[in-house]
Amino acid sequence: MELNQISGVVIDAARKVHSALGPDLLEHIYRACLAYELRQRGLKVQEEVAAPIVYGSMKPDGAYRMDLAVEDSVIVELKAIEKLAPIHKVQLLSYLRLSGKTLGLILNFNVVHLREGIWRVVNQFEPASSASSASPAV
Repeated sequence: MELNQISGVVIDAARKVHSALGPDLLEHIYRACLAYELRQRGLKVQEEVAAPIVYGSMKPDGAYRMDLAVEDSVIVELKAIEKLAPIHKVQLLSYLRLSGKTLGLILNFNVVHLREGIWRVVNQFEPASSASSASPAV
């Protein structure tokens, strides 16, 4: 299944969860229900995925945790807040960059209509081999 198909299934499943539960619940409730719904649809889902941060040759203590990883390719960050802010996109972009993933979704369930709480974030990730062969900017 390609990235756009996976993200479409995630959004459809999130709409179903939001329609059933409504807004104003805690984030972990939406995470558990969305993970359940995605598994019912046959997708591989990991919750609270820890990923180490590597800086140079060291790995600082503590890992960041992604809310959901779907099919080992799409990161889903869930929110249950009044309004999404630009820092939420930056956070997800960092997760994408550090994990080497290309596509992520931010889903804010604390909205009247879920379509108002969906942000799609794309990382223009380049493999190391193509990045190292690029000419330096002058």
